[in-house]
Amino acid sequence: MQVTGIDLTTSYLGLELKTPVVASAGPLSQSVDGMQALQDGGVGAVVMYSLFEEQLRHEAARAEAMTELHEESFSEAQSYFPTPAANEGGITSRYLELLEAGAKKLDIPVIASVNGATHGGWVDVARRMQDAGAAAIELNVYMVPGDVSTSGSDVEQRHLDILQGVKDAVSVPVAMKLSPFFSSFGHLAVELDQAGADGLVLFNRFLQPDIDIEKLEVVAGLELSQPSEARLPRTWIAALRGRIQASMAATTGVETADDVVKYVLAGADVVMTTSSLVRHGAGYAAQLNDGLATWLKRKELTLEQARGLLAVPADAQADAYERAGYVAALEKAKATYGR
Repeated sequence: MQVTGIDLTTSYLGLELKTPVVASAGPLSQSVDGMQALQDGGVGAVVMYSLFEEQLRHEAARAEAMTELHEESFSEAQSYFPTPAANEGGITSRYLELLEAGAKKLDIPVIASVNGATHGGWVDVARRMQDAGAAAIELNVYMVPGDVSTSGSDVEQRHLDILQGVKDAVSVPVAMKLSPFFSSFGHLAVELDQAGADGLVLFNRFLQPDIDIEKLEVVAGLELSQPSEARLPRTWIAALRGRIQASMAATTGVETADDVVKYVLAGADVVMTTSSLVRHGAGYAAQLNDGLATWLKRKELTLEQARGLLAVPADAQADAYERAGYVAALEKAKATYGR
């Protein structure tokens, strides 16, 4: 895409996008018209809202129950017309129908999304998503290991098993959307890269409940992300740039074009956002593109020259580099706020 004379064409998961600004999984992709509005607004790709593992399990259980019911039916009961065991009209079918319609209508890639925590039924639905026209598949592994007997290595292995199962089943690119909460996130990122992940999406936001002290109850809430939340994913993107082959997508904390620029400087291949598009509308993507292009033009840089410009140098020890930054920040705080 040419915006104010600057080429924003980007490669992500091996797909060529017109711009690095991508609509992440969210409520704006729940209809073809919604996805069309995102395309018209200027995004380079659309990640559809997530199909949840719990929904797949529920539908599978319902289908099995219907099958058992039919097996117990008497064939001579000619007046009995059982409900079809197939998932006709179910959540999965509706999702796939929307995916197929969107993929046919849009000129930009439509990426399907599955959200889950176990090995489960990802493989079958991923194959069906590919058949429906998904340009790629995003595996959103949302896992909070509440069982204190679960080891860190078990959690990491589950991610690798999910990736391997889906990669064996589909030929389209597969991205893993991850949380940052691992004992050694960098090691896991390298393992996923070596296992064949085409992309890493950093980071998933865990929904953290609050407590209402008057009603004495736990309050589950969903808040749109804030720019301050971008610091953690930027740190890891900068640390991983040049150390893995997989594409890196930044997500969380995007509100203005400045946030897009910061992610690009850290090394992100694409910058995903839902919160800013929910706040300002699908057309806001154009402002993000214009802001990025204007900054590149002012700095006399191409997009590729800017990408990773402030990443951790490839020849530096990332842990020592980050440690030095930590110490410098504390020394600055002491000088600024000390008495």
